[in-house]
Amino acid sequence: MNNTINLIKEQYGIECVTITQQIGGWSALAYKLSDGFKNYFLKVYEKNRASTPKLTALIDTYIPITLWLNKNTELRGKLPVPILTKDGEAKCEDKYGIYLLYEYIDGETIGSKGLTIEQTVQLADIVATLHSYGKEVPVSTNAIREEYYLPFLCQMQKIFSESHFYIPYDVKALIGKYKQSVLKMIEKVRSLSKVLQFSKPKMVLCHTDIHPWNLIQTSQGLILIDWEGLKLAPPEADLALLSEEPYYEEFIRSYRKNIDIVIHTDIMQFYKMRRNLEDIWEFIEQLLYDKQENEERIKTLKYLEGELFSIDKNFL
Repeated sequence: MNNTINLIKEQYGIECVTITQQIGGWSALAYKLSDGFKNYFLKVYEKNRASTPKLTALIDTYIPITLWLNKNTELRGKLPVPILTKDGEAKCEDKYGIYLLYEYIDGETIGSKGLTIEQTVQLADIVATLHSYGKEVPVSTNAIREEYYLPFLCQMQKIFSESHFYIPYDVKALIGKYKQSVLKMIEKVRSLSKVLQFSKPKMVLCHTDIHPWNLIQTSQGLILIDWEGLKLAPPEADLALLSEEPYYEEFIRSYRKNIDIVIHTDIMQFYKMRRNLEDIWEFIEQLLYDKQENEERIKTLKYLEGELFSIDKNFL
C-alpha cells in the first residue's frame, strides 16, 4: 500500500492517512482513502489482468464526455467524475496498475435489493436524459461510436470449434457441453451485425452496463457509476440489458414519458446476444490468462457455466 499512498501524494497532492479495500466489481480493485478530513474512492485496474487493456483504452475519450455531461446537463451529480491529477489528467499509472480517483460517494449500492418504484423512475429519468444527447455534444465521440464489431469472436470461435486448441481440462469440459449453442450464437450475432452496419440506426450516448450493482442510493438521489462502457450507440444498447430486469415495465413507462422511441427487436436481440458472448469471453480470459487462486477459479467457472446455460435458456 505504501506505493499507492506515495503515488496519490505525488499525482494529486493528497496525503492519505488511511486506505481500506472495498468490495469492487470483477473489472477493478476498489479502495476507500482518507486524508483525515475528506474521503476518496480509488479504482485500480491491475496491469497483470487480461481485461485491463480493453477496459482502460478509452479512459481519455469517455472521461471528458462524462465531465461535460456533469457540468452542462441535468445529469449533474448523478454520475461520478474523477479528480484530475496535478497535470490535469483523468488517470495516473505505475508498473502495477492504472488509477482513477473520485470523491467518495456516501450511499448504499442497490445490488441484490432491487429498485423501488421511486428509484426506477429516477433511473428512467437518468437514462432518458443521457439518451437525449448524441454526436452533437462538443466533445469527440468518434472513438466510442458503435461499429457492431466484436473483436474477440474469431478467437472465441476457434476455442469452441477446434478440439486441439490447448485449454485446461476443466474449462474444456465445461465449454464442450455448450459448443454448438455458442457457435450458433456467434453466427447469429455476425449476421445481425452486418444488418445493423447497413441500416445505420439512430445513435445516442449509452452507458451500456446499467444494473443494480452500478447504482448507488444517496440522500440526494440515485447515482449511476462505472462509465467505462460509454458508447455512441442505438438506445437499445442500454434497453436490452434493462429489459432483463424485473422493474423493466415500470422503467420503460417512465422512460417513454421523457423520450419518444420505437424499440427495434432485432437491435435488442443483437445487444442481448453480444452481452452474453462478451461475458462468456471475459470469464474464459480470466480462466486462461489471469493468475487465480483455487477458490476464485471455482467461482469464475460457476459464472461461466451460468452464462453458457443462459444461451440455451434464453436465445436458442
